[in-house]
Amino acid sequence: MSLSIIGRSIAESVTLKLNETAAILRAKGEPVIHLGIGEPKTKAPLDAILAAASLLNSGEIRYTPADGIPALKQAIVRYTGDQYKRIVSPMNVIASGGAKQAIMVALQAILNPQDEVVFPAPYWVSYPEMVKLCGAVPVPVLPEDGSFYPTMEDIARVCSSYTKAIIINSPNNPTGAMYSADFIAEIVEFCEKRSIYLIMDDIYHRLIFDNRKPISCYDFLKTSVDESKLIIINGVSKQYAMTGFRIGWAVANRKLIEVMTNIQSHQTSGPSVVLQAAAVGAINGIQSCVDSLCATLENNTKVMMDQLHSFEGVRATKPDGTFYCFVDFSHYNKDSSKLAFFLLDKVRVITVPGKEFGLDGYLRLSTCGSLKEITQGIERIKWALDPNSPNELYIGERKLVRDWL
Repeated sequence: MSLSIIGRSIAESVTLKLNETAAILRAKGEPVIHLGIGEPKTKAPLDAILAAASLLNSGEIRYTPADGIPALKQAIVRYTGDQYKRIVSPMNVIASGGAKQAIMVALQAILNPQDEVVFPAPYWVSYPEMVKLCGAVPVPVLPEDGSFYPTMEDIARVCSSYTKAIIINSPNNPTGAMYSADFIAEIVEFCEKRSIYLIMDDIYHRLIFDNRKPISCYDFLKTSVDESKLIIINGVSKQYAMTGFRIGWAVANRKLIEVMTNIQSHQTSGPSVVLQAAAVGAINGIQSCVDSLCATLENNTKVMMDQLHSFEGVRATKPDGTFYCFVDFSHYNKDSSKLAFFLLDKVRVITVPGKEFGLDGYLRLSTCGSLKEITQGIERIKWALDPNSPNELYIGERKLVRDWL
């Protein structure tokens, strides 16, 4: 079979593969605990459901403009004003089939083969593959101090004449690290001086803990939106627990949005009108659901951290936000892929290998589940790894005997 160079270079999405594995095992009746999934379990906002249902009842389910329906673009304009304190035009906005598509279309609009895209590591698993899909070169950079918080010096160290864009995801998937206002200010200034595109992946920007406030990169922008190379990415999936609705957006200068719209028009056309209506309902509706989700996640994170600190050999850094803990298990196995499959095989706990995020020896654990799932999941992991744990464990009525330590 003859395949393209790009086709041969792209790996499958590990997170989606894990979701598929969990579904298959559960269908077989296996007592799986999924600590890998980045999907809140709370229901979508009622305002979103009612808006979608109203449109469905009308029977007017038609094609939409490639860049989104006017009502959604206006809702995003309002959202940008409320959350970022910057007034933009609908011409600065494109709605896409999820934040992932918004990033992908942006990259397709700005990258040429051999251009480089820099992003801090650990990173979201799709960044390198999306860059490679454009024929460009991903350039991850680990902070020199060994923390999850990059410095401007870390970023500048790997930038070259080929650097076309920098991607910043804060709070970060997988670490939950929220970068400081000083760092965001420095990165905005750096990109302005170098004429580099700055893609701010803000999909988790309202899911932050300890009474922190979201940071608006517009606060540090010295030019107008239409004169800048700043691209803001967001969506409804995380903050509104609307992962299956697949509505995201980008806010950028209108010339870039025009090009992105042209690409999207040939790629997928506009997103579903029903799902866009639901997104309008969520954005314009009562926002207490976001606060409620954030409070739940913060409590779940505290419980998970307490559980992780209960056995030796594990190093866990408290997240500033999101619904992930990125945990160092290298004491037990430096190969995170082998460790993840071991835990799935022995105790039916799904985790995501840190190798997929650019840092081996770690596992990403999700706090989206119930407190029962979190406590039982960590208990199973501890039993499988910690030689000080009892030799037997019951999962439901099934008795497991540990014979590998």
